[in-house]
Amino acid sequence: MPIKTPICDFGQKAFNFELKSTDNKLISLNDIKGENGTLIMFICNHCPYVKAVTKDIVEDCNDLQKIGVNTVAICANDAQNYPEDSFEKMIEFAKKNNFNFPYLSDETQVIAKTYEAVCTPDFFGYNKDLELQYRGRLRELKNLIPVREGESDLKKAMTLIAETGNGPKNQIPSAGCGIKWKIN
Repeated sequence: MPIKTPICDFGQKAFNFELKSTDNKLISLNDIKGENGTLIMFICNHCPYVKAVTKDIVEDCNDLQKIGVNTVAICANDAQNYPEDSFEKMIEFAKKNNFNFPYLSDETQVIAKTYEAVCTPDFFGYNKDLELQYRGRLRELKNLIPVREGESDLKKAMTLIAETGNGPKNQIPSAGCGIKWKIN
């Protein structure tokens, strides 16, 4: 069974971070903050749920960038036990899928824990004041195949946030593989 994200905690402020990108740059929250909104997503390379929507993520993020919404993706999985999520594989995954946003490694998992991310993909949509307004799915999946009818839930929500500062009241949780936490 997939793990589902909790209900959106409207207004919760984004937490700062500084993580290494697949371009070998340190990227902080301020570096990626969008003029009209910011999308922070926790993804990984191996999860079938992420793989099912990767093309949609890239297309939506291209469109959102045009309206002043910037995006960042963070991988927090335990790369030692899940080598497909290693930093080297992240670089390959970002290139192969033409990521138009930074892909960051949260090797210590501190940022994922701070955000209380639970699964991949887990989407956090913020308004221009970095207040949480969306914690839902990208779009409906049936047997891991995206249902492509109209704009995605994510794109509609982030467009609304860019225009009004507020996210939709009704949100369908994202579902995916649990984050692969390191065992201490």
